[in-house]
Amino acid sequence: MENRNFYNEILTEHNMRPEFKHELPDANIVLEGKNPNCGDDIFLKLKVEDGVITDGAFTGDGCAISSASADIMLGMIIGKTKEEALQLGELFLKMIKGEASDEEIDQLEEASALKDIAHMPARVKCAVLGWHTLKEALKDQ
Repeated sequence: MENRNFYNEILTEHNMRPEFKHELPDANIVLEGKNPNCGDDIFLKLKVEDGVITDGAFTGDGCAISSASADIMLGMIIGKTKEEALQLGELFLKMIKGEASDEEIDQLEEASALKDIAHMPARVKCAVLGWHTLKEALKDQ
């Protein structure tokens, strides 16, 4: 039960007080991510300089899980190279599919709180929306 409380605390904190949900006027990469199943609609905004993500934010509307996941993701990728961010994204998706080892999950820090989403198929798309948007945003850069 302690694990579930931890999961709830992290998601609640990132949903109620998201650090990265704001405008980012000097973003040089902006991409909309939509989940047509539930209506989640976010705009991922990144500032990338010399291959490093120097700042990031998101705006839009989404459920608690998609908002918290996007906020956690941004906290993890700012300061990372595009390649490192994409690698974290692949690791996150591997965890959501239930295919990541405990050591790999530990690398995801707070994002590991979303590992139980793998057992809630209806919420998987919510949890991965920000990460899929990140992958799409960076793949052509």
